[in-house]
Amino acid sequence: MKSDMGRKFHIRIFTNILFCAVVTGLIEVFLVTNLSMLAEYTISQGKANAVAVRIAESDAIVVLLYVLAGIAIFSAVFMLLQEKTIRYICRISDTIEKISEGDLNIKVEVVGDDELSGMAENLNKMAAELRDLMDREREAERTKNELITNVAHDLRTPLTSIIGYLELLSGKTSLPPQMQEKYINIAYTKAKRLEKLIEDLFGFTKLNYGKISMKVDKLDIVKLLSQLLEEFYPSFADKNLSYELQSNVPAQIITADGNLLARLFDNLINNAIKYGADGKRVVVKIHAEEETVTVSVINYGYVIPPDELPLIFNKFYRVEHSRSSSTGGTGLGLAIAKNIVDMHGGTINVSSGVDGTVFTICLRVHFDISKENFGKIG
Repeated sequence: MKSDMGRKFHIRIFTNILFCAVVTGLIEVFLVTNLSMLAEYTISQGKANAVAVRIAESDAIVVLLYVLAGIAIFSAVFMLLQEKTIRYICRISDTIEKISEGDLNIKVEVVGDDELSGMAENLNKMAAELRDLMDREREAERTKNELITNVAHDLRTPLTSIIGYLELLSGKTSLPPQMQEKYINIAYTKAKRLEKLIEDLFGFTKLNYGKISMKVDKLDIVKLLSQLLEEFYPSFADKNLSYELQSNVPAQIITADGNLLARLFDNLINNAIKYGADGKRVVVKIHAEEETVTVSVINYGYVIPPDELPLIFNKFYRVEHSRSSSTGGTGLGLAIAKNIVDMHGGTINVSSGVDGTVFTICLRVHFDISKENFGKIG
């Protein structure tokens, strides 16, 4: 690229010099021919003067005048040819100065196809990259502040409840055993919720900053989902929900990180239980093909409004917008789920309507970690 630009530049300069030399030569020939004829005519008419005599005799002074005239003509023509280039260089220089002053929205027009147009294009690209970098820095700062705010709120709420009930239990006023047991159970529930919040926050941080290394191995995804559903049995029973696992194959071996997939589907099933209690049923469907396996987690409870569906995987986003103890969480579960799917080179989508809220995950059966370019939660 650089050698092409250099060659183009040298060719253009050589062309300009050649053009200037030709123009200068033509003008010089014109001057020499016509001035000599004019001088001879003046002498023949008896009106000669010193200049005419010297021109006619073509002595050294006249030759010197011709040379100086040629240099002047050559320089003038060359400057005229380079005027456009000089103006373009000035525009590029002004743009660089404005960029150095912090104006990253300025652009220089790309004209032609030479080293200067290449410089202008690279300058515009640099300004765009700096603009994107600054936008990412601002977004990172905003996310950090948002994280601090959400963490403070999410951790303070259960912690305040735990402290309150423990103060009641340790107070001077004696409480009936039944009331003590109730307060202990509430404090324990709040502590478990606090533990879950902290786990989500740590998990989000590790995934977001790429501190989790994948351990890919072969696993049976049908067996994995069957075990996860069984582990959620107490939660299903507590919400009076039934559950069902449907699969078009009895077993399906895939290559993936088992721990990360367990976390992925743990988040999705837990989400289905929290928001699908009104629907009385949760269904997990597995559809295996030769190259891919698709898992759908369906609940028939709360219908997500269409305008909220594109935001569902954003970190800290909550569908219910309230921070109730029954459904409130960090708002990181689905963001973590999406990141895990991205790490496996798969896709995750959501739809919601009268036929249920469906989270659909498509994974490749054969996953090669060395060919993946892992993204982070955006």
